[in-house]
Amino acid sequence: MKLLAFTDIHGSYERVERAMVGESPFSAVIVGGDLTTNGTPAEAERAVKLFQKKGAPVFVVAGNMDPPELEKTFIALDVSINARGVLLDDVGLFGVSASPVTPMHTPYEISEEEIALRAHAGWKDVQAARIRIFVPHAPPHNTSVDLIKPNNHVGSTAIRKFIEQCQPDVTICGHIHEARGLDTIGKTRVVNCGPAGRGYYAVISIGKETSVELKG
Repeated sequence: MKLLAFTDIHGSYERVERAMVGESPFSAVIVGGDLTTNGTPAEAERAVKLFQKKGAPVFVVAGNMDPPELEKTFIALDVSINARGVLLDDVGLFGVSASPVTPMHTPYEISEEEIALRAHAGWKDVQAARIRIFVPHAPPHNTSVDLIKPNNHVGSTAIRKFIEQCQPDVTICGHIHEARGLDTIGKTRVVNCGPAGRGYYAVISIGKETSVELKG
């Protein structure tokens, strides 16, 4: 199984579409937040349907720059994995929208307590799957994928605690554009895909073993 993961798209839908064409065939597309930049429900719906035209299922969480009302759009399109899990064969996907509260007061920020509640709600749906893939928009705290200059870790403490406790196989995140990269927490492989608006994404290949590759 081959999964394509994009985060921090911020309206650059054509870049994502080009990557999808280049990576075809694939089993599913994961959007790890910030599909839009303060976009409308109509814009979000057009983007999701554009990605769905490639013939594979699409799964989405909202980011901190996606207005909270887009959750209704993602639910109506049956692509949301915010606080819920879905099964793709023996692979379980679940996620958490938004980011922790920031000094910037962006459109969609929630408390660490709410992040934990949503993570555990989705985990209940997929914990029996052979492979579990966690998709929070925000990265886990104190990793190489939540680091901003000069040397500040700004990721989610709740996401970090959840990963340490439940150990999903892969965690896909974004949010911190400059912290694109790979890290591990226990047995969990963590990938910050980097901003898709700059052509970055990740490929998760699942067979007997699971591998994660940064692309773009």
